[in-house]
Amino acid sequence: MGSANDLPRVQGAVDTLRSFDEPCEVRVLSAHRTPHEAGDYFSSARKRGIKVIICAAGGAAHLAGVAAAHTTLPVLGIPLDSSPIGGLDALMSTVQMPPGIPVATMAVGSWGATNAALFALSILALQDESLTEKLSSYREKMRQKILTTEVSD
Repeated sequence: MGSANDLPRVQGAVDTLRSFDEPCEVRVLSAHRTPHEAGDYFSSARKRGIKVIICAAGGAAHLAGVAAAHTTLPVLGIPLDSSPIGGLDALMSTVQMPPGIPVATMAVGSWGATNAALFALSILALQDESLTEKLSSYREKMRQKILTTEVSD
């Protein structure tokens, strides 16, 4: 994430990954304030065993683009609603990547954080049948919750 202040907005991603027993690294790196450190971190990710990168940033939101420029790993961007215009700027910065440097863009804010983690898990599940089963179970629990919810008149 681009700032430590973003952690409450991305906690859903961390919690979701951990609920599936998937390890994750959580770091604060800024595309603008720590560009060299961010570049080093992303370019060395594959060597450290990282398989998917999730970046969250608000405002100009270039962190996911910086990550994608430094690795061929899948990069998932979470635009954050931390600016005066509610995240529209972050959404546009994240979704409008130039051809050749793709970033999968999630919803703005906490919904995007949870979905980024689930999307990352789906990517990892391509090579891990037990993770595929965990994802299926997760969805079944959501389904059952909806089906068993009673609405009073």
